[in-house]
Amino acid sequence: MIFENFIEQFPTVFSALNTGFLQTLKLFLVTLAGAIPLGLIICFGSMSRFKPLSWLVNGIIWVVRGSPLMIQLLIIFYFPGLVLGNNIWGSGETGRFLAASVAFVFNYACYFSEIYRGGILGVPRGQTEAGQVLGLTKSQIFFKVTLLQMVKRIVPPMANEIITLVKDTSLARIIALQEIIWAGQAFMKGSQGISGEIWPLFFTAVYYLVFSGVLTILFKKLEKKLSYFN
Repeated sequence: MIFENFIEQFPTVFSALNTGFLQTLKLFLVTLAGAIPLGLIICFGSMSRFKPLSWLVNGIIWVVRGSPLMIQLLIIFYFPGLVLGNNIWGSGETGRFLAASVAFVFNYACYFSEIYRGGILGVPRGQTEAGQVLGLTKSQIFFKVTLLQMVKRIVPPMANEIITLVKDTSLARIIALQEIIWAGQAFMKGSQGISGEIWPLFFTAVYYLVFSGVLTILFKKLEKKLSYFN
């Protein structure tokens, strides 16, 4: 009887989980597209020789890294409407996705900035001095000397953060964004004629495992391609 119910319910559950996973994947891609370049900008700010700027940026990084992403999501989504009286995100799923995207991009940009900083500081200073002797400008030294070597150094920690991002997307359900965990949990409460079923929630783990596995393979291949710096 249990097996028959599983066979009967699987197409409905599978379709709902696929829809939720597409929302998860969309949030993941938007976060990467925004956080990777923003993180580099924040990194430059934290390393600035203009002390007030570096203190401000490092203070922001400290706050973001020191507080839970879940709390940041709640503040970013609810603060404008409840405190300022102006819901800047709009209503519905689109508004929730926009707020979640802003929270995730800013959070991960701060983490990425520290990885970038470590990569830049890891490049021997002699490389920069050699570039200056050759008459290269600061921008030429960064893009032609420092950046290429930095990329090799930051791939492992960046890969770790990106795989963590895959799982962190599930936190978006705290503001009722209908990602994959939300879709799986809905069948416990009642969705599309199915209620009291917990297996769809557990089944969502398969999506995360496969997604993380694919990313792990891709990053391993990237590390091998960058091995010419060894």
